[in-house]
Amino acid sequence: MPVVEFTIGHKQYELSAQEGEERLLKRAAAMLDTEARTILEQAGRMPEPRLLLLAGLMLADRTSTLEDRLASAERELGRLKANPPRVEVPVIPPRVAEAMAELAARAESLADKAEESLSS
Repeated sequence: MPVVEFTIGHKQYELSAQEGEERLLKRAAAMLDTEARTILEQAGRMPEPRLLLLAGLMLADRTSTLEDRLASAERELGRLKANPPRVEVPVIPPRVAEAMAELAARAESLADKAEESLSS
């Protein structure tokens, strides 16, 4: 069983991990260390159990906030799936389409005439 070494709040720890879970343990320890260092910067030295408790509570608060946001996003996604927004594509009236085609033909004709006069 591999042993993972990490630091939390200036203290070294070693912990056994299941094969393949070393990276996850290091990531979790780094998150706890980030919170612990923030607490130490603000409050200074404190007993290790209190530091770990406060850091764990800060992570729990952050996790709770993220869970609330996730639940809200999932509800919104469910609402959108149940009632997809309507997208309306404007329809060009046939008279306007015909007028645009006529304008394009005239522009093409003028371009041809301009080209002929330049090459002559």
